[in-house]
Amino acid sequence: MSDSGSGIPGVETPLSRRSVLKGLAGAAGLAVVPGALLEACSSKKKATPAATTSAAGSSSAAPSASAATSSAAASVAPSSSAAAAGGSITFGSNYSDPSVKAAFKTLTDAATAKSGVNITVNTVDHNTFQNNISSYLQGTPDDLATWFAGYRLQFFAAQNLLAPLDDVWATIGANFNDAAKSLSKGLDGHYYMVPLYNYPWVIFYNKSVFAAKGYTVPTTWDDMITLAKKMKTDGLIPFAFADKDGWPALGTFDIINLRVNGYDYHIKLMKHEVPWTDKGVTDVFTHWAELLPYCQTGATGRIWQDSALALEKKQAGMMFQGSNQVAANYASTNLADLDFFVYPAINPQYGTDYMDAPTDGFMLPKKAKNAAAAKKVLEYIGTPAAETTFLQTDLWDVGLSNGLVAPTYNDIQKKAVAEIGKCKAVSQFMDRDTIPDMANAMIKLIQSFIDDHSAANIAAIQKSAEDQSKTIFTS
Repeated sequence: MSDSGSGIPGVETPLSRRSVLKGLAGAAGLAVVPGALLEACSSKKKATPAATTSAAGSSSAAPSASAATSSAAASVAPSSSAAAAGGSITFGSNYSDPSVKAAFKTLTDAATAKSGVNITVNTVDHNTFQNNISSYLQGTPDDLATWFAGYRLQFFAAQNLLAPLDDVWATIGANFNDAAKSLSKGLDGHYYMVPLYNYPWVIFYNKSVFAAKGYTVPTTWDDMITLAKKMKTDGLIPFAFADKDGWPALGTFDIINLRVNGYDYHIKLMKHEVPWTDKGVTDVFTHWAELLPYCQTGATGRIWQDSALALEKKQAGMMFQGSNQVAANYASTNLADLDFFVYPAINPQYGTDYMDAPTDGFMLPKKAKNAAAAKKVLEYIGTPAAETTFLQTDLWDVGLSNGLVAPTYNDIQKKAVAEIGKCKAVSQFMDRDTIPDMANAMIKLIQSFIDDHSAANIAAIQKSAEDQSKTIFTS
């Protein structure tokens, strides 16, 4: 449930890269989730089968839903195509961390109970799942698979590797607002995903540490640097930081870019309408270079789980990452001590108006063996009842369905709803807002920057990014 892994191979299909890119460049607006999306909520990996396999319903039953949940489920009737479905399906999952794997099992158990379709979950390590997604979709994929909104959905839908879900959305459409609907569509206007949740990328900290040390939540860049210096003096690692997997540091680039240059600039850069050699990009790297001395060293050799553990053990004072990762890591230990604040302002013109708040959901591979049964499962997953059931176990994400009942929302989730709701727009994450090849190029270049953040290397990185972007976006 982290944001992506590196190295997604190119997909060899008759559709040219140029035609895919042309379409993607025209659909950047689909990555915008207005604040109203989460305000509505507040009102209420078989890629390489070294997989762990479990049948839904084979162990403990899902928690019983509330009366409101049961009523919501009853209001959703299967479509005619799904009504005749039955039997079994397989579900490819990248929810490999223990806490998120357990939450997903709650959902699939409930889906089996409500739809009558038996679900076997094939769980693959998160990064392995992403790294093999192209060959997976072209080979013998599961009937359903976990995936992401944004370009990473649109890219594979445009190459005819996903099945459209318009008939499913004819049933579940009333359960989502326009922003959620847009995020679930391909470039051709057809639906290719049923979304489940989103979550913010913010700065986490332990309330007990801030209280004991008398730290104040920073609201500006200068305040944050001053706090980082004080933490270092106090013997703490100011920022827990890891990037062995490649994708986590993309989030730091994103947020500094959003704070320095704004949302429109971010989208234009992801579409290569702004060159990577632009001064705005230099300003992002220059700010980041000022912060790196206060970040955990050796980041390119460390996984994010180990950095989260450093925060949990109070060896580090802060960590910038998604709630989907950090709060999930805390869920079984000391979630009550965890808090967060949005990334401080840098440019007063943009303040704290934007953030990454990725949306995750489920897609139907074109080569699914039992598409009718898979759609029946998706019709349940797209209900308020399903999200309510899922959120009884998931204590870190926030749901997207209108009318969901979330009696178990904790302080982190409530705050996530509020903070995303304040945003003028949210981005999906660099490797979801651009195409796979460019995201992969930036993973390597940013790791180079982490190891050497000199002005000379920043210039070399920008030139390399621009050179590769010219090739990727025109070949």
